[in-house]
Amino acid sequence: MPDSLGSPLMEIWIPITVFAAFMQNARSALQKHLKGRLTTLGATYVRFLYAAPFAVAYMLGLQLIGGSPLPAPNGTFLIYCALGGLSQIIFTFLLLWLFSFRNFAAGTTFSKTEVVQIAILGFLVLGDTLTWTSGAAIAVAAMGVVVLSAAQTNVSLATLFASLSEKSTLIGLASGAFLGASVVFFRGAALSLGHDGFVMAAAYTLAIAVVFQTVIMGAWLAWKEPATLKDVVVEWRWSLAVGIAGVLASIGWFTAFTLENASYVRAVGQIELIFTFAASIFFFREKTNRKEVLGILLVAAGIVMLILTR
Repeated sequence: MPDSLGSPLMEIWIPITVFAAFMQNARSALQKHLKGRLTTLGATYVRFLYAAPFAVAYMLGLQLIGGSPLPAPNGTFLIYCALGGLSQIIFTFLLLWLFSFRNFAAGTTFSKTEVVQIAILGFLVLGDTLTWTSGAAIAVAAMGVVVLSAAQTNVSLATLFASLSEKSTLIGLASGAFLGASVVFFRGAALSLGHDGFVMAAAYTLAIAVVFQTVIMGAWLAWKEPATLKDVVVEWRWSLAVGIAGVLASIGWFTAFTLENASYVRAVGQIELIFTFAASIFFFREKTNRKEVLGILLVAAGIVMLILTR
């Protein structure tokens, strides 16, 4: 686990996080092709359903081919895993609910504060601490995310402060909190295994979590949207691509979370926004405004500060 690793391995979480962010960006792009073919819940469900077999195969591959023994689950692991899985599903539902409000833009911006909430929850739940310099770096990156989100949704800072008491804002903050909670709980689950190999600990946690999420969300859809389950199977080609990209991203995230403080991982993971921003400029030739550029510069500065002060 992290405390027993030497310095070179301690920093391997950085390229792993960049890989995870890149694959998450690819998964999001692939999911856009499912718009109009699946409901929003259906498009969300494919990330679990089609990722689950690959997550299990990855775990078993590490055991059978890599020779890494499976961890022994315990009560703490199962509780953390269940809480993490449920938190991620609740985050999804809250975000969907947020979009039903006419004034959802400010709430969406506040939902982007999850990296700060991860730092708080990580300390409260797992006892993860930050240095002052790392905390400042995370704050800069978080500010960049908020500025970028506000610029893309045409929300002014005055509007953000004025909307603090609105229902949509509270839902946005809650969605960010549950996303942050899922990250912290998954890290707690992997650490609670006490396994010597961080790769297997992460793989085992991912496999159990994604199977749990597939069953829980599948049962919900069977109750609320039974037709969606059929559509998910019919649209298997794009769904499979989403599942593969999603499981690769999750492998990266879970491995990084097992190695390092989750708030550091999510802060560096904001490089995903830089990937998206670069793609919008160089590939889609989209116009940007000054606030978007400022937001990206703050995100980049926060990431560089965090890496240099680690």
